[in-house]
Amino acid sequence: MTGGAPRVPRPRDAPRDTGARTAGHGQAHGAAGPRHDDANRTGGRDDLSRWRGRATDPDADRSRAEDSSPAAVARLRARSRLLLRQLLRPHRRALGLAVALLLAQNAAAMSGPYLVMLGIDRGIGPLRAGDPGPLIAVAAAFVVATAVEYAARRAFLTLAARIGQAVLLDLRRRVYGHFLRLDVGFHERYTSGRMVSRLTSDLESIAELVDGGIDKLVMAGLSVLSVAGILLWLDLPLAAVTLLAFPFLFLLSRWFARASAGAYRRTREAVALVIVHFVESLRGIRAVQAYRREERNERIFAAVNDDYRRSSLRAFRLIAIYSPGIRLIGNLTTAVVLGYGGWRVLGGGVEVGVLAAFLLYLRRFFEPMEELSQFYNALQSATAALEKLAGVLDERPAVAEPADPVPLPAGPPRGAVTFRAVDFGYRRQTPILSGLDLTVPPGQTVALIGPTGAGKSTVAKLLARFHDPDAGAVDLDGVNLRDLADAELRRAVVLVTQETHLFSGSVADNIRFGRPDADDEAVVAAARAIGAHDFIAALPDGYATDVHRRGGRLSAGQRQLVAFARAFLADPRVLILDEATSSLDVPTERLVQRALHNVLRDRTALVIAHRLSTVETADRVLVLDDGRIVEDGPPAELIAADGRYAALHRQWRDSLL
Repeated sequence: MTGGAPRVPRPRDAPRDTGARTAGHGQAHGAAGPRHDDANRTGGRDDLSRWRGRATDPDADRSRAEDSSPAAVARLRARSRLLLRQLLRPHRRALGLAVALLLAQNAAAMSGPYLVMLGIDRGIGPLRAGDPGPLIAVAAAFVVATAVEYAARRAFLTLAARIGQAVLLDLRRRVYGHFLRLDVGFHERYTSGRMVSRLTSDLESIAELVDGGIDKLVMAGLSVLSVAGILLWLDLPLAAVTLLAFPFLFLLSRWFARASAGAYRRTREAVALVIVHFVESLRGIRAVQAYRREERNERIFAAVNDDYRRSSLRAFRLIAIYSPGIRLIGNLTTAVVLGYGGWRVLGGGVEVGVLAAFLLYLRRFFEPMEELSQFYNALQSATAALEKLAGVLDERPAVAEPADPVPLPAGPPRGAVTFRAVDFGYRRQTPILSGLDLTVPPGQTVALIGPTGAGKSTVAKLLARFHDPDAGAVDLDGVNLRDLADAELRRAVVLVTQETHLFSGSVADNIRFGRPDADDEAVVAAARAIGAHDFIAALPDGYATDVHRRGGRLSAGQRQLVAFARAFLADPRVLILDEATSSLDVPTERLVQRALHNVLRDRTALVIAHRLSTVETADRVLVLDDGRIVEDGPPAELIAADGRYAALHRQWRDSLL
């Protein structure tokens, strides 16, 4: 990202940021100086969207889930409905049973006011005449209806919980698995905080609806429909009076549905920004504390947190209008029905029991609608969350699996690499490589050197197929990488970078990461070959020692040695070392240099390094500049040619004196 530092409103009494040159936070880079102060004096809420700096591409870190254009929103809604159908399809029988239980519960609940009507109109008269039988029969029927309602509701809740948890489990697996399958380019531009938001906040919103509201939501909808039909059946004139309230209910509900959909979508986006800033700040905590950016990051967090608060308040304001509005319409309608019904009772047009039942049903009509407004909160939040998740699942990997994969040829020689007229740029308008042609025979070790930005790491990423070329092709043993199955490519090509990542677990588990079926003897042999056995054996539990999160128990050099052992055990056809020794001290680097002869033997290797000591193991040196090969040959010949490599070699040799 380029441009000025993040801009947030600055309180009048807050100290000015007068000289810091780092944003102190994972995604924000740029200068902060007088212009930043001017921005603070004139900035408003619109500056919040630029708190991570000004992006060259404003959508660089956004997936389809964050696209807010009308066409995209419509597509996301359609995708979310399709996703919901896919998630529910395996549970069709259980859903059918759940619907039957709901209908039984609803029928039992709806019988209550009707039994009250029978008790008043058919039981009171015989009771006065000394015959309690009809009233007792009605009371017994009421008890049976209550028991059926209890049993059906209990069975439904148990079944609904089972279905809901299975759906959530499936959804978590889908989202997590899809994130893993998306290409490296997606993860380089899509912030980790947004991923965390998708897997936590969005899934929790759906879980809240499943755990605490969906049964009441469905029952409320059934009650409204059932009561509407019963009211028409009980007494048509009274129902006609009730229908006068329907236009007001329709207009109010339609307004609430439209307004709340946008409000909850903004709430999901706002909470995602909170998580993004929190995660990125903690990931860069060393830089934050080293440059004393705690106060500034707190101001940024306060701004995004306040935006989330305001988005949530808007959603609750909508509920504060809708819920009392429903109650007001319900109470006014009940008062009108009571007055009109009482006048008809006096005139003999309707029985008292019918009026009593009608009023009870009327309450059951408006109360669920009022509850719907409460649970609509969870429904809209879950709907917005499902749209976000559907948008993520709609992302297609830029590096796609081939429809008909071609296997690599078996047997030696293995590891021939060819770049054929390759053009590539991380952005189309700024190419990194232009017409690159390169052939590496099997078993050859090639060193890539050149200034920063020359395209060395880009060559490595294309060979590892983290990206596909914009033009041309990259072949391995005569097979285009686009035609290779991803699993076979990962077995054939291994990339070791300076940013070694170790996972929580034992040293042995991390070494066998690239070959999970390797036994302990193979793990120890790999560590011995790379020169890591001695320090591993000296650990408290040897190979069983827990390295802790990100390998925090080991030094940087030890982590790099474990990474080398991991690559050696994987036994790839092609090994790529991208500045892999840059974090090693001189004694450890010399140890690794000796081990590299074993690691690189009988395999093709690309070694990218600024330290020319690493280049000494190479059979061939390529000097890159501006995406093109400007020198190519064995190290000794290039030194004798007195070109760029010779000049770099002299500088390196002089630095050792």
